[in-house]
Amino acid sequence: MSKHFGALAALDNVSLRVAAGSVHALLGENGAGKSTLVKCIMGFYHADSGKILLNGEEMTIRSPRDARPRGIGMVYQHFTLVPSMTVLENLTMGKGFRLGRIDWSAERRALEAFLSTMPFRVPIDRPVSSLAAGEKQKAEILKQLWFETRFLILDEPTSVLTPQEADEMLSHLGGMVAAGLLTVLIITHKFREVRSFADEVSVLRRGRFVGGGHVAGLSVDEMARMMVGESDIAGTTERAASGAGDALLELDRVSARDDTGAPALRSVSLAVRGGEIVGIAGVSGNGQTTLVEVLAGQRHHEGEVRVQGAAYRATRREMLGRKLALLPEEPLRNACVGRMTVAENMAFRSFDRHPICAGLRVRKRVLRRQAEELMARYKVRGAGPEAPISALSGGNVQRAVLARELSSPTDVLVVANPVFGLDFAAVADIHAQILAARNRGTAVLMVSEDLDELLELADRILVMSGGAVVHETPREEADRTLIGRYMAGHDARRDAGHESMRQYNL
Repeated sequence: MSKHFGALAALDNVSLRVAAGSVHALLGENGAGKSTLVKCIMGFYHADSGKILLNGEEMTIRSPRDARPRGIGMVYQHFTLVPSMTVLENLTMGKGFRLGRIDWSAERRALEAFLSTMPFRVPIDRPVSSLAAGEKQKAEILKQLWFETRFLILDEPTSVLTPQEADEMLSHLGGMVAAGLLTVLIITHKFREVRSFADEVSVLRRGRFVGGGHVAGLSVDEMARMMVGESDIAGTTERAASGAGDALLELDRVSARDDTGAPALRSVSLAVRGGEIVGIAGVSGNGQTTLVEVLAGQRHHEGEVRVQGAAYRATRREMLGRKLALLPEEPLRNACVGRMTVAENMAFRSFDRHPICAGLRVRKRVLRRQAEELMARYKVRGAGPEAPISALSGGNVQRAVLARELSSPTDVLVVANPVFGLDFAAVADIHAQILAARNRGTAVLMVSEDLDELLELADRILVMSGGAVVHETPREEADRTLIGRYMAGHDARRDAGHESMRQYNL
């Protein structure tokens, strides 16, 4: 299969075979061609050449409407259910409009009978908007199974789930695959999921198939090298021995409200010492974004924030004076001016200081030279320092903002989902920069929805649920299952106590 967009070869003679009754993982960096390939399978795109064979028979799929009768369906990375409708309404209406009145009692009975055969279920009479992220993802999968999908494509299906929800969902689907009811093609960036649940793997790089095979016969390093190439794997930064110093960032009973006036942070207290990374884990929407907004000066709060022992109100003067740097989520929207140049954006911290500023004049030659040096040091690739920063890829925007924030001595660094959606090489680069800052004695507060990322980088992990810190553990003692229970909103200590009592009573 080949597909071009102008001069760009998004797919270049790619061949892929997915065995019936298997879980097949599709790996590759951003831009490798994964999304183009599955969109061609689903009929969103029409390939320039090549063909699709289903059970050995060539198929012509002009649109997703053609894919469904052939048992081909896809669960997308972002939810597609109508939030204001119930699960029952979504699944009923999703089968297509019919003349006449809908017999909702009959539809409910049919759906209940179907759910009784499924390994997991969701409340069908609640609006989708009221469901937790894990329930929404399950509803998306149930919708495809309700439509009698037999070849199921999953695009990053666990990105919004807790570790337990992710493992539970993939295990259930694996059981259906083992029973011969389903074949799965999964796009994921998590090697742990590939190793645990996939039978075979195929790797794309720059629009071409570059390798694959049985997962049992491949190591993580081998898969990574296929993804990015031998020469593109960045050297890792070694973790220095823990030498955490004084608390440089402190929050004392900080509370804040969201845009609707509802409590978003509830009396949060924490401290980050120099030379350590404190990771904040949690399912999206549990106060992490509000916490970063408070530290960025974008959200009013109650309680006290201290940086280097003094009260902090998040003014630009305080950020510069206390040497606090911040990489927010979606930096192109939250930390950049898209129409301004890369050089101008990289000078936000220093445009009014020597040597860029001379009196009231900005020395553009110096500004450009500084940008060129930072782009080289932090591997920011693009059209050059005079290009609009909005023209850069997501990974290069992340690198550019991180370069700006770390371009001067930094004592406190706050980062939020710093590698979300980035390719393997960009992830390695940015992780290395964060770890290097920690090794220099910087206090790092890192918010991430990827627990694997926190387990790799953080010295301590705090879990937020319902706007409060509900659990804390050193990295060496971190229990993935326990963290996942807290992320899901369970009081793990209470549950453990109840379990002990049941055993005692028995």
